[in-house]
Amino acid sequence: MTDTDNPLLTPSSLPYGIPDYSDIKPEHYIPAFQAAFAEQLQEISAITRVRSMPMFENTLEAWERTGEQLEYVTNAFYTVSSADATADIQAVEEELAPLYAAHNDAIILDAFLYSRVKTIWESRDEREYTPEQRYLIERRYAEMTHAGAGLDDDAKTRLKELNARLATLTTSFEKNLLGDTNRLAPLFADASALDGATPSELDAARAAAAERGEEGYMLSLPLFTGHPLLASLTNRASRESIMQASLARATAGEHSNAEVLLEIVRLRAERAELLGYASHAAYITSDETAGSPEAVHTRLRELAAPAARNAVAEQQALQELIDKSEAEPFELQAHDWAFYTEKVRAEKYNVDTAALRPWFEAERVLTDGVFYAATQLYGITFKERPDLPTYHPDARTFEVFNEDGSALGLFILDLYTRDSKRGGAWMNHLVSQSHLRGTKPVVLNNLNVPKPASGPTLLTLDEVNTLFHEFGHALHGLFAVATYPHFAGTNVFRDFVEFPSQVNEMWIMWPEVLSNYARHIETGEPLDAVVVARMAESETFNQGFATSEYLAAAWLDQAWHSLSAADAQAVTDVAAFQAAALADIGLDNAVVPPRYASTYFAHVFSGGYSAGYYSYIWSEVLDADTVEWFKESGGLTRANGDRFRERLLGVGGSKDPLEAYRDFRGRDADIAPLLKRRGLSE
Repeated sequence: MTDTDNPLLTPSSLPYGIPDYSDIKPEHYIPAFQAAFAEQLQEISAITRVRSMPMFENTLEAWERTGEQLEYVTNAFYTVSSADATADIQAVEEELAPLYAAHNDAIILDAFLYSRVKTIWESRDEREYTPEQRYLIERRYAEMTHAGAGLDDDAKTRLKELNARLATLTTSFEKNLLGDTNRLAPLFADASALDGATPSELDAARAAAAERGEEGYMLSLPLFTGHPLLASLTNRASRESIMQASLARATAGEHSNAEVLLEIVRLRAERAELLGYASHAAYITSDETAGSPEAVHTRLRELAAPAARNAVAEQQALQELIDKSEAEPFELQAHDWAFYTEKVRAEKYNVDTAALRPWFEAERVLTDGVFYAATQLYGITFKERPDLPTYHPDARTFEVFNEDGSALGLFILDLYTRDSKRGGAWMNHLVSQSHLRGTKPVVLNNLNVPKPASGPTLLTLDEVNTLFHEFGHALHGLFAVATYPHFAGTNVFRDFVEFPSQVNEMWIMWPEVLSNYARHIETGEPLDAVVVARMAESETFNQGFATSEYLAAAWLDQAWHSLSAADAQAVTDVAAFQAAALADIGLDNAVVPPRYASTYFAHVFSGGYSAGYYSYIWSEVLDADTVEWFKESGGLTRANGDRFRERLLGVGGSKDPLEAYRDFRGRDADIAPLLKRRGLSE
C-alpha cells in the first residue's frame, strides 16, 4: 500500500480536518501509524542534530511542530477503538500497543533531546518568555525527568521493556472486559422477569437479544457495578442475576483479568522503583496536584468513616422497610439496595425517579437542556451537520459557533450502547486546538444509553447527569485556547480534569434550565414545582451509599498501586487482596460493593486513571466550591460564563490549574461545600 492509497496519510478535505471514515478501513491503520512514527522520529532527529545552542524556538517549539500526522492518525484510530471495536479493530489495537509505547519512549527518553530541554530549563530565568512558553519549558522538563529520561542506558532498556509489556497488558484487560461483559449480559426468556421496566426498556432489551440472534430480553451491563434497572425491577431473582453477572465480570474463564491485573500491578511497581519511587501511586501523584499518595490516603480516610456510617444508617432504614412491607422479610442484599432505596425515596420525599423518565426525552435534554445552558452561559450555539461523515451511524455531529457567529469547533455525540463499544462514558478529541498548527477543536462525547427499537429515548436521571457531565469535558475541550499542542484542550493534571465536567452538572437542576428541558414527552408539561422541590430536598439522600461505593473503588486503586515492587510480587489472590483493602478502610460492607471491583476496573487497569481514581473526589472539592460561587454571583449569566471560560476552561493546560482556580475564585477551594453536599458534615 502506498501513501497515496491510504486515506489516513493524505490531508483531509473535510471541514476542521476530520477524517473521512467512509474511506478508512481497518487495514489502513497500521501502515499509517508506521509512516507517522517514522515521520515524527525524523522530525525529532532534526532537532537533536542541530549544533547551535539549545533555544526555545529550535527545541521546544520545534518539538511542538512534530507529530502532526501521528496525532491525526492516533485520534482517528482511538476514537474508533473505544466506540466501535470490531474484531478487526481489536486486532489492530493489540498489534499497535507495544509499537506505540516504543515510539513514545524513543522520544521521551531521548538523551540528546533531554539534554537540550534541560539546558533551556536551567537557563529559563535568563530570557524573557511568555507565560505559556515558560510553563512549557517547566512541564516538558518535569515530564521527561519523571518518565526516566535521566536514567542510564541499562535502566532505560528495562524501562522500555516494561512500558511495552504494560501497553500490551492494558489492551488485553480492556479486550477481556468487553468480551466478558458481552458474554455475561443477562438474558431473560419472558418479559415478566423484567416487571417494572418501561416499555422502551423492554423494547431495547428485546432488540439487544435479537441482535445476538437470541430470543427474549437481554440487558447490556454498564461498566459500573449493578445496573440502572435494579431500581425498578420487582422480581428479586432477576435483580440478583443481574448483580451476580456484573460482579463476575472477568473473574474467571477465557476472559479472566486476574493474572493480567496482577502482572500490571507488579510491572507498574517495578517501573516505579526503577524511576526512584516507592510505589506506582507515589510515582503518579508526584506529578499531580495531590503531590503524594499520603495526601490522597488522608483525604480518602477522612471521608470514608462518615460515609460508611451514613451507609449503615441507610441500610438500617432499608431493612426496616423490608421487615414491615414484605410478607416474608429477608436480609437486605446488594441487589436489593437500589430497589428499596427508591421505595424509601418515594415514601420519605414522595419522589419516584423511575417515574420521571417521560420528562427526560433524550433529544430535548440535549437541545433544550445541555445546549441551552451552554448558550445562556457562554453565548455559543449549535447546528447539526448530518453532511459530515462519522465512524458510526449513531454518532451525530454539531458545529459550534461563538456568540459573534465565528466558528468554534465541532461536537460529536455518540449516545447509544452496542457490543463493540467499551463501557462507561467519556470525552475525547478528534482534532485538538492549536494556534501553532492553526487547528480548531473537534470533541466527542460517548455514552452507553440503551437504544429503543423504536420511538423516543427516555433517559434516567443518572443518564441525564452523565450527559451534562460529559458535555462539561466537551466544553473544556472546545474552549481551551493554547498556542502549543501540548497544552490543548483537557491536557491538564489528572486530578483536575474532572473539575469542569462536575461543575457542568449543576445546571441539571437549575430552575431556568430544568423548566426548559424537563417536559413530559406526551403533554409537554414541565415537572411540577412540588416534585422539583422534593428532588432538591432529597439531594443528600443515599449519599452514604454513593460516597461509600465511590471511595471503595478509589481505595482499591490506591491499595493496588501503593504496593512496593517486593510486596506486589507477593500478592497472588485478587479477591483476597481486594477484601483486605476494603476492610482496612472500613468499606467492606457487602451490601455496598465498590463502584468498580478490581477485574472490571477499566479506569485504572486499561484507562488513564491508574493511582488517580481519587481525582473525582479531589476535583469535587473545587466543583462544590465553584457551585457556591455561581450561586452567590447570580447563577446562569453571561458575565459568570465569561469569567469561568476565560480564567479556567480557556487556559487548557497552559497554566498551573490551582493557580488558574485561585485566579478565578480569588482564593483556594474550601472543602465545606463538598461535605455539605455529600451529607458528611457534623
